[in-house]
Formats: sequence, C-alpha cells, structure tokens
Amino acid sequence: MHPRPEAASKESFSSRSIGHSWERTSDYWINLGHQHVNERISRSINTNRAKNVIFFIGDGMSIPTLSATRVALGGEEQQLSWEKFPFSGLSKTYCVDSQVADSSCTGTAYWTGVKTNYMTMGVNAQVPLGDCEAALDPSTHTESIAKWAMDAGKSAGIVTTTTVTHASPGAGYAHVADRFWENDNFIRHSGCDPSKIDDIAKQLIHGPVGSRLSVVLGGGRGHMRDTSIPDEEGGTNYRGDSRDLISEWLSDGKPNKKYVWNRNDLLNLPSDTETLLGLFESGDMQFYLESQERGSQNTEPTLEEMTRSAINVLKKNPNGFFLFVEGGRIDHGHHYTMPRAAVAETIELHKAVQAARDMLSEEDTLIVVSSDHSHTMSISGYPTRGNDIFGKSDRIEASDGMPYMTLNYANGPISSPQYKATGRPNPATSDFSHWSSVFPFHIPIDLETHAGDDVGIFASGPNAHLFSGSIEQSHLPHLMAYALSVGNGPKR
Repeated sequence: MHPRPEAASKESFSSRSIGHSWERTSDYWINLGHQHVNERISRSINTNRAKNVIFFIGDGMSIPTLSATRVALGGEEQQLSWEKFPFSGLSKTYCVDSQVADSSCTGTAYWTGVKTNYMTMGVNAQVPLGDCEAALDPSTHTESIAKWAMDAGKSAGIVTTTTVTHASPGAGYAHVADRFWENDNFIRHSGCDPSKIDDIAKQLIHGPVGSRLSVVLGGGRGHMRDTSIPDEEGGTNYRGDSRDLISEWLSDGKPNKKYVWNRNDLLNLPSDTETLLGLFESGDMQFYLESQERGSQNTEPTLEEMTRSAINVLKKNPNGFFLFVEGGRIDHGHHYTMPRAAVAETIELHKAVQAARDMLSEEDTLIVVSSDHSHTMSISGYPTRGNDIFGKSDRIEASDGMPYMTLNYANGPISSPQYKATGRPNPATSDFSHWSSVFPFHIPIDLETHAGDDVGIFASGPNAHLFSGSIEQSHLPHLMAYALSVGNGPKR
C-alpha cells in the first residue's frame, strides 16, 4: 500500500519539484524509449577472441549502492561507466555453507569457478574453516583464471584498494582454510603452525601463481615484513619470522622489476618496467575522501591511476593479459555504516572502469564489472526527486515524530552513536555531512553485515553477450576463460 499524499506530508506532493522540466511531457519519454529500442536492435554481437580481460569487482557494491552513487554523481538519471555497457545480468552470491557470503568464498567462486565455504579461500568445500591440516591437501586447491591466463602465455595482475593479501585478490593465488591468515603471526595466533602452512603473503611472493604475477598494486606492506623492520611511512608490520618478503621479491633475479610505495614513483615508472609491486600502505589503502582530507595524495594513488599503470605494464605482453581490479573499500564504508565513503569509493571505481575502456579497444578487450556480495543499506521513504541522497527523507513523517534518513542499514555497530538502547536517536541532532559520518541502522551488532541479494554483472567487448541473465557467481571465470580461450573448459 502507498500512503495518500495528503496523509503523508504537511505539504502536498503536487507542490514539490518533480524533476526536470522536459520530463513532464510524454514526447520526452517516448522518444527516449524509441532511441533505446533502436540502440538495442542495431547492436552487433562481438564474437572475437579476446586478447585481454579486465575484471572489476566493487567489493560490497550492492544494487542500492549503484542507485545512490548515480544520485551523488548528479541525478537519478545518471549512468555509471559500466551501466553504459551493452550487456548485463545478475550474479547469485551464496557460498556452499552460507546464505550470505563473505569476500573469500565469493572470491574463490569468481576467480576459480568453484563455490566453497564461508571464510575459506582458494580451496573447495572439503576444507572446513580454520582447519590447520585440511588445506595442505593439494587435491582441495582450486585453480584461478590468472593461472589459466599465464599458462597460455598471457600476463596477469592484481590491483586493489585493500591489502593485496585480502580475501578478494588473495583468492586468485592463495589456498588457505582461513582468509585472515595474511601473515605467519596470524596463523600462529589461530593455533596453527606457520612452519607447515604458507601464509597468504608468502604465497603471493613465492607461490606458483603469485610469484608469476606481473603487477601487484594495493596496500599490505605490513604483512610482508617482520615487526623489527622499519616501514617507509612508520606503519605497523606483522610478521614474526624475521623475513622481508619485499626484499625477497626484489632479489629473485628477474630483470626490469620495480617496487614502489608512493604515488609519485608509481606515476614515474621506468619505461622498461615489466614486473611491478606497489604497496602504498602497511594496511588497507586510505578511503579516497580520507586521502583528500589528509592531503596524502602524493603518496596515495587513486584506483584509476593504479589501473592505468597496471595496463601500461601488462600490455607490453603481445599475447595479452588478465587484470583483476578491486574497489575494495566500498565494503568497508558499508561495514562502518558510512555511505558517503562507500559511494565515493564507487565513484572511484567508475573512473577506473572508464579509464580502462578508454585505453583499450572494445574489439579485443573484454571488460566485466561485478560485485562479490551485497550490503544491508536501503533507500526508502519516498523522498522528492533530487533530494540529497545523504539527507533526510522529506515526504513521509515517521510515527515517532522524528525525521529519518533516506539511507539506512538493517544492522550496524553497537558502538555507533546511531544506536540507543532506549529508542532510535533523533537524526535532527546528528551531523551527516562528513565523509566518515555514520548513518542509522535497525539491529545492533558488532559490525554491519553483508546481505544475500544478487549483485549486478556488466560486460563490454568480445563475447560480452554471454554475461546476461541470472547466473551462479562461479560461472564468471569460465565465461571469461572462454572469451580468452584459456583453461581446460570450452574454448573459442
């Protein structure tokens, strides 16, 4: 049921703004519809064999996140770069033992084509979470599209705004029973033996897949070095084995390698760079708006800049490449119920996707954009068209007499000022204007959770038409492998 306008607000709906003036005529919408039909029927299907594939993941980028980002970009009618792609679909994100997934079981699905258990990574569902021994069995290990591409003579790379050992990138090269085993100390603290289990950072630098990657860009220096070794920016290191994996990476004898830790060095790489490791924080990279506030742009590259740098290195391989790019901190913004941060990270992903499409031909480069899982943020309340997406709903009054926000979360951190055991806080007394402002939620919990709804898939380039309909998330790498003609499955 919908509320009647006169009962819903002190001011009639009819006296409010109803969008752009040209939208008030029938002709505008009819012409727009005809234009869309003509675009659809004139669209040709590109069945070329892809030379390159770039796979973008917006971690936690739910459908409501896309909608909110459009409004933040300038209006409900706006389009994100990937929403202009010709083909789209939906991805089902559950994992083998959980209705609502995390980034490691989903990463395993979209990297390797195998669904697995919650919080495990690069292994099949025979491995229970945290089992010290189970993942040591190679028969449980899954193979990623990065390996398939490199086995076919192509280059491969990873770009992320989280740590490079995080669940999303890590599922492409590591095999562990716990996604948090990013370094040896974390394994030790979980009660397992790091002398038997290779941590994720070690698998990145010395593993059979990680060691072959031509580009690795993101955060995570702290997982590479012993606590006794100084960090370039005074950050925290975590290892307890006296090792410096960055130095080990640099000293493996391969030519034209470059390690960088700041934006300036990334943007001024030697022209002959063939292998690149860039680690820009000891932990996750800063939120984009955080870096703007702190004035750290000299050390903190944007996702677009990292994407451009990665492409420039990878395209030197005449056989082509596979590149994974993650806007990883969309997820973190939502976990803290900070939608301004999450939306700004989505805009940065939007810029990175557009840069990739501008740099490479649609004739030979398949670009796929998707998400690993959803979040609990909702858009509600019948706000007026053009109302501030981060503002209060301006039409329907709540029955408790207080205003409420257009963006709300189903759950959130109990430590948040937006939680009060005696009833919901009055939004009129809170400041929601800062990038790190926390928004209201319904259920108090340690941290806002993921959600189980489907996420979008958008594709452009060779065989992009295959990425349509409602599909299992684990089908994605098989479709990309078909477009590239790599791996052991169906080929072009």
